[in-house]
Amino acid sequence: MKLYFSPGACSLSPHIVLRELGLPFEAIKVDLATKQAADGTDFKTVNPKGYVPALQLDNGQVLTEGPAIVQYLADLVPDKQLAPANGSFERYRLQEWLNFISTEIHKQFSPLFKPDTPDAYKEVQKARLAQRFGEISPVLEKQDYLTGERFGVADAYLFTVLGWSRYFHIDLNQWPGIAKFVERVAARPAVAEALDVEAQAKKAA
Repeated sequence: MKLYFSPGACSLSPHIVLRELGLPFEAIKVDLATKQAADGTDFKTVNPKGYVPALQLDNGQVLTEGPAIVQYLADLVPDKQLAPANGSFERYRLQEWLNFISTEIHKQFSPLFKPDTPDAYKEVQKARLAQRFGEISPVLEKQDYLTGERFGVADAYLFTVLGWSRYFHIDLNQWPGIAKFVERVAARPAVAEALDVEAQAKKAA
């Protein structure tokens, strides 16, 4: 498999999941400005939408969209229990969290990254994020991870998007449950490995 990623982007989520699962894969960095992959591929031929992540399977098929990719990967190694079994109510709870992270956190960050977003609107977005963080923190004060005491794919996604807070001077210590969650996830060996690989890739740019 090939994971097309960009350092610091939401592709960190499936990158973490791949390493947690111990699956063999090739990590290929993408320049999102030029749409060129490090292996010389025109990334638009891999994912016409032009953004990461994209997972190219050994049979040539390409899967895009982080929440879909991480569930697919988790199902390849069910013994690792990074996602509940398909068809179970717990699986729908996982999808509930993945959808929440995608629409209520990930996309709320998007305007903050755009240089032409008015400052006043950026403050509105930060307030919306603060509200959502305030809703998540109590959950993580009661349990280690979003769906209970076991790390799963939703946690990899949440950890990824929470990492963007540092770019916008959002102090996560305001939400104790979230701050402890970030520390807990960052200490996982597979997470540390993914972060190191992406840091090295960024330096090599």
